[in-house]
Order: sequence, then C-alpha cells, then structure tokens
Amino acid sequence: MSWNEPGGDNKDPWSGRGDQKGPPDLDEVVRSLQEKIGKFFGGGNGDNNQGSPSNFSFKTSSTGIGFVAGGVVFLWGLSGFYIVDEGNHGVETRFGQYIGTTQSGLNWHLPAPIEHVDIVNVKQQRFIEVGYRTAGGEQVASVPKEALMLTKDENYVDVRLAVQYQVKDAKQFLFNVVNPALTLKQVTESALRGVVGSSAMDFVLTQGRSEIVTLIKKEIQDVMDSYESGIQITSVNLQDAQPPEQVQNSFEDAIKAREDEQRLINEAEAYSNDVVPKARGAAARKIQEAEGYKEQVIAQAQGETSRFTQLLGQYTKAPDVTRKRLYIESMEAVLSESNKVLVDAKTGSNFYLPLDKLSQSPAAASSAPTTSGSTATVDQPQVQQQPVVIPEPIVERNTTRSRDGRGR
Repeated sequence: MSWNEPGGDNKDPWSGRGDQKGPPDLDEVVRSLQEKIGKFFGGGNGDNNQGSPSNFSFKTSSTGIGFVAGGVVFLWGLSGFYIVDEGNHGVETRFGQYIGTTQSGLNWHLPAPIEHVDIVNVKQQRFIEVGYRTAGGEQVASVPKEALMLTKDENYVDVRLAVQYQVKDAKQFLFNVVNPALTLKQVTESALRGVVGSSAMDFVLTQGRSEIVTLIKKEIQDVMDSYESGIQITSVNLQDAQPPEQVQNSFEDAIKAREDEQRLINEAEAYSNDVVPKARGAAARKIQEAEGYKEQVIAQAQGETSRFTQLLGQYTKAPDVTRKRLYIESMEAVLSESNKVLVDAKTGSNFYLPLDKLSQSPAAASSAPTTSGSTATVDQPQVQQQPVVIPEPIVERNTTRSRDGRGR
C-alpha cells in the first residue's frame, strides 16, 4: 500500500526514514509529483476526508492561473519591442494593413499575430545587370539575349548596362510592386532597347554614350515613379558597347580608317594655320606698300601742282626771263646725263674738249689732242666729234642748278 494510506507505515520516499534500506521506488516518486501538481491546480485525490477543503483549492487554482497568465502576457508584450538600425526603416502592419513607418531606434508594436514589422534598408546601394553577369566583381558571362539589340540604321550592337538604385519609400517598395527588382530589370531592358533603337550605330559606339546613359536613366525613373515603386535610380553605367563578335575585325578596320582620316584633317588644319597667317601678313604688307605709294604719288602731284601755280605767277610778271630760265633748266636736266662739248665761236676757231676727260688724270688730259685752225693732225687716230650748234652763246655756270644758285 502507499505510504500515505490508512494503515501505512507513513514512510515517504524522500525522507529516508524507517527501516527501508533500498533505493526509493521511481514509480512512486513520479506519482507523488503528479499528485502535488494536481493539488496546486485545484485537483485532489478523490477522498474528501483526506484532501484539502474545496474553497481553498479554488482560490489556490485561481491565483496560480492568474500568475501564469500575467507572466505570459508580460512576455508577450515584451516581444513587441524592436530596434531599427541606422539607415533602415520599419514598416508596421496590423493584420496585413499598413499603419505606419518607424525610423531608426527602439520602437514598440503590438506583438504577433496582431502586428508585424518589416525592416527595409533605405541606404543600401542595390544594382541590376543587363546583358552580362558578374562574380567576384568581374564579368564572367555574357547574356546575348539581353545584350544584342538593333539600332536605327539596322545594325546589331552588344550593349551591357548596370543600374544602381536604392529605396526612397519603404511603404511603396513593399506594397505597390510584387517584385521590385524584377520589375526594374524589365523596365531597364525596355528603356535601353528604346533608346538604342532610336540611335545610329556610330552614335552608340562613339560620342553618344553619355547622352544615351542620360536618356536611359530619365526614362527608367519616369516609369518607376509612375508605378509608385519607391525606387530611386542613383546611377546608370554603360559597361560596354561594341559590335557583335562576328564583325569585330571589320569594325576595327573602320575605326582605324576613321582615325587616319581625323589625323590627316588635323595635319591639314595645322598646315593651314601655318600658311594662312603668313599669307595674310604678306597681303597686309602689300596693301601697306600700295597705300604708301599712293600717298607718295599724291604728294608729288600736289607738289608739282603747287610749283606750277607759283611758276605761273612768276611767268605772268616776267615772261621772257621765266621762259629763258625754264629753257636753261630743261637743257641742264637733259645734258647732265650725257657727254658735253664746249665750242668757242667768237675766235673763229673750233675747240673740242670732251668734258668727261677733265675728271681723268693730268697725264691722260695732256694726251688729249688740240687743233688750231680748221684742221688738226695727230699721230694717233682720233675720233672726230661733231660740234653741237647752239643758236646763242652758252653761258658758263656751276654744276648746281641755276635756281638753287640764285637762292631759290
């Protein structure tokens, strides 16, 4: 029988009292523990004579349930506290409906299953790849299905594009679009094909890259804003743009020819920049010389006109003197560049003396032939010079012009 039944030995298995020397019965220990727990929660052993009073059992049971329920509620309330890290936003929903967005720091919401919080990183730089895939920061694979596209002039180009973006509105990012990353990639492919399809191949491969990137970024942002996706495009990078591999060699030849053309154009412009200024300088010099000659001629003409006007006044006052003076000056000007012969008509004999011999040495002058009378005989042959007949006697004067000698 049990140790606590009437007639038992009252030896409990824990105290070790009595004459029992062996270990306690395990079944008895478990059964005793069950009974104690049952009594704590209001149960009994079914014997009104041996159990506790009913009112005491009810109070004990209510108190225990209250403590347990309070502890459970307290722990459930504590589970509503959460921390939002810097750069993140918390989106709270109540039974799936949006109720608010929390900032970084310690926050609290009604614990699950009433409310739920989704943490969204709004500072993280996310990216998508179109036309290629990367692994470890290097391009490892090309995706021709995405990369090959047709240009305006019906040529194929291989374009690889990378788009970086971040979340600007956590609520829109979570609720307005089912799969924001996939949607952004599809929009990027559509915008890329639209811009490349409206441009020529040379424009895409050479000088039009920056303009193409700007157009693609604007179109992607406009479409994502119309979807209210909560995505902000931060940068669009054109990783590579080249013709297909099958025509790569031909395209390289075309590029070399274009570079040679540009080099020749630069050389021609350099030569032009060297020659044209010299030609312009020579032309300006000729123009200046012509202007100088023009001024010289005009000045001479004005001087001659002034001289003639003054001479006319003198001729009006003394015609004969002026006429004779003009004649003498004219003869002086004519004979100054030729050999001169002096003729003495008063003595009745001719005396020939070339005046240019006077500038020679005395020995050469003494050898000059002289003749008295009508004829002259010399041992050496002589060159006879015909006398110059002048209608009136020549008056000897200095080699200086007469008007200068007279103080004019």
